[in-house]
Formats: sequence, C-alpha cells, structure tokens
Amino acid sequence: MFWFQLIIIILLIFFGARKGDIFMGLLGGVGVAIFVFIFQVQPSAPPIDVMLIILAVVLAASALQSSGGLNFLVYLAKKMLSKSPKNITIIAPIISWLFTFMSGTGHVVYSLLPIINELAIDNKIRPERPISNSIIASQQAITCSPVSAATAAMIGFMAPLGVGLGTILTIAIPATLLGVVASAVLTIRKGKELEEDPEYLRRLAEGLIAKPENAEEQTVCKGAKASVALFLLGVLAIIIMGLFTKLRPSWAANGETTILSMPNTIEIIMLVCATLIIIFGRPAIETILNGPIFRAGALAMVCAFGLAWMSSTFINGQTAFIHDHVATIVNSHPWMLAVIMFIVAALTTSQGATTLIMVPIAIALHLPPYIIIGAWMAVNANYFLPVASQCLAAISFDTAGTTKIGKFVLNHSFMIPGLINTLISVIVATLIGSALV
Repeated sequence: MFWFQLIIIILLIFFGARKGDIFMGLLGGVGVAIFVFIFQVQPSAPPIDVMLIILAVVLAASALQSSGGLNFLVYLAKKMLSKSPKNITIIAPIISWLFTFMSGTGHVVYSLLPIINELAIDNKIRPERPISNSIIASQQAITCSPVSAATAAMIGFMAPLGVGLGTILTIAIPATLLGVVASAVLTIRKGKELEEDPEYLRRLAEGLIAKPENAEEQTVCKGAKASVALFLLGVLAIIIMGLFTKLRPSWAANGETTILSMPNTIEIIMLVCATLIIIFGRPAIETILNGPIFRAGALAMVCAFGLAWMSSTFINGQTAFIHDHVATIVNSHPWMLAVIMFIVAALTTSQGATTLIMVPIAIALHLPPYIIIGAWMAVNANYFLPVASQCLAAISFDTAGTTKIGKFVLNHSFMIPGLINTLISVIVATLIGSALV
C-alpha cells in the first residue's frame, strides 16, 4: 500500500509539473481527497504557519516592488557592475545572489540580464558565462533568503526539531555563496571566446547586435529608497531575532516559559514592514495585489496548501511502514535524499513546491537535521530541464546568441554551472550542519 500510494503522489506531481502553475497545488488537494475518501487515511492539519509566513513576506515584497524599490536595487546593481566590467563573470552572479537574498525572489534577476548582456559584449566577454551563472545564483539564494517562500516553509518544518532560522542561515548562506563563487571561477573560460563564436559573428555581420544607446541617468524617488531601507531593516530584524532567541518576547504560565515562535516573529515583522513601506514609500495601493511578486506568492501559498497537506497526510497513513523499512534504507545512504530532492525539483521546477513535498517526508524518516538541510540545497534544480522561465528569459536576453539549449536538450548553458553549484552547496551545507546541529 505504501508503494501504491507513493506512485499516486509521483503521478500527481508529474502531471502537475506538465501543466504547471496553480494546477500543481490543486492536484495536491486531489491527492488529499484520494487518501482520505478512498484509502480512509485521517488527514493531517493543513500547513497554516507556512502559508501565513509566505503571505506576510509576499505582502512586504509586493509593497517594495510597487514603491519602486526593486527598480532602485537594479539601479544600484548597474552601478556596481559598471565599476569592474572585466570581472563581470564573477561579480554578476554574486550580485544576483545578493539581490535574491535581500528580496526573497529570483525574479529580480530579469531586470539585471540586459545590463549583464550589454556589459559583457562591450568588454568582449562571452555573455553566456555571466548570464548562466547569474541565473543559477539567483535561484541558489532562495534557499538562504530569510524572506523566500522555500525558506519560510523550511522554518515551519524544522522548528519542531529545535532548528531555528539562525541555524538554517548559518548553514545555507556560506554553502550557497561558495557554490556561486566556485561555479563562476570554474566556468570563467567556458565556451569559445566571443570574437571566435560563429553565432555571434553571424549576428554581428547581419547587424542584429545593435549598440545600445546611452540611457539617461535613472531618477530614483525618495519613496523607493525609503522602501528598500525599511525592507532591509525588516530582513535584518528577522535574522537577529532568529540568531538571538532572548530578544523575542516570552510568557510564563503554569511553570513553563513560552517564547514567541519564529514563524509568528516573521509574520509580525513582515506585516509591520509592509505597512511602513506603504506609509513612507507611497506606492499605489491597488498595484500591490496585482504585481508579479504577489502572484508568485499566491501560487506558493496554493502549493503549500495542496502539496504539503498531501505529503503530510500520506506520511500520517504510512508512519509504521516508513519507520520499519524506508527509514533504514535512507539512513544507510543519506545521499539518496539529496538525489531524490533534486529529481523532484527538476520535475516541479520549484524550490518551494519541492520543499513542501520532500521535507515532511525527510522528517518522518527521522533523518538528522543536518542531513535534511544539506539535501535541501538540491532543491535548486529548476535548471536541469531548461523549461523554467528564468532559463528561457536568459536565452532571449543574450543578444550574442551564446546562451542556448543544445541539440541534445540537456547540454544547455545552465547545466555545468548548475551542477557545480548544487554539488558544492550540498557538500558544504552537510559539513557545516554536522558541526552545528
């Protein structure tokens, strides 16, 4: 029965991944219905904390975007990249990682791609190198950003194990950043030099690569600057509260002391942050719920509702079998968890969805927390099949034609940087985690 039900989950995930978007979360609800009404499994509680964290974070990020804060960050990125364009292959991925870390969304990289492409061509550098690494870096940072949907889910799942945000960030930040730097360094000579690339030479000869006009200096309003400052203060407050639990309020009752939970802390801080951004950043209120960030966040909440609920309901019905059989296998070969997470992430093309599906299963297997966090780095696998919007956007922004999908599909521009990032991040996170947890 365990394997039969697991096959049902795999089929639902596969079918949902083909349709994509909100359909994946809805199919999670179908999975819950199958387990409850057909197999008579008692449903688990929906992941309310995870959903509320995502909602609070997304509201603050959407207010930041509506107030022009993300545009201001892009303006700062162009300034930083222009200072050392010869080193763009290393600097661009680091900036992409940093911006995703601060904003909690990899979508910010779209605005950086034209700048990276332009500076690379102007300095005779193959655009594929900084562009492909920047795409991977922007996704890697999702698993260490305190305000991303995937990290929000991870916080909710790991809190009962006594692993807080501070520990997760202490492991994930150096792991992902080392992966980004290593990938950039190892691929700094990847592919032919730009002036030797036949596709670039063809486009240049046909006049398809126009010299960009000098754009006027962007005017940044005070509201955008204020919103960025407020959002970063909110992120900093969350990190500090996660690292120093004594700073959180506590209450004594019946001889027991209860400390404000980290999920509630994030929810409160982000709601306050969103309010202050609206007051001082002065965005158009009606644009906050209509922007792409809120849409992505709403999708994450639907996935949390359906997929995480399906996963935990399945686990509840098969607890005995998992403990007696599956746990023994995975505990003997813990690397298998990272491989399985990578496969699921490649199919779903979503770090958040994979976290919601796989982490509850890993916890049910009673794996050590450091193994779970180390394997969690493998959820950044949406590059494996180059159908994710980030990969397609990168290909279209490379006017030199160096970023592409190969004849055999999997030999695309993102594969080598992605695998280097994933492998190093998993190894480093596991090693740091084994020393901390």
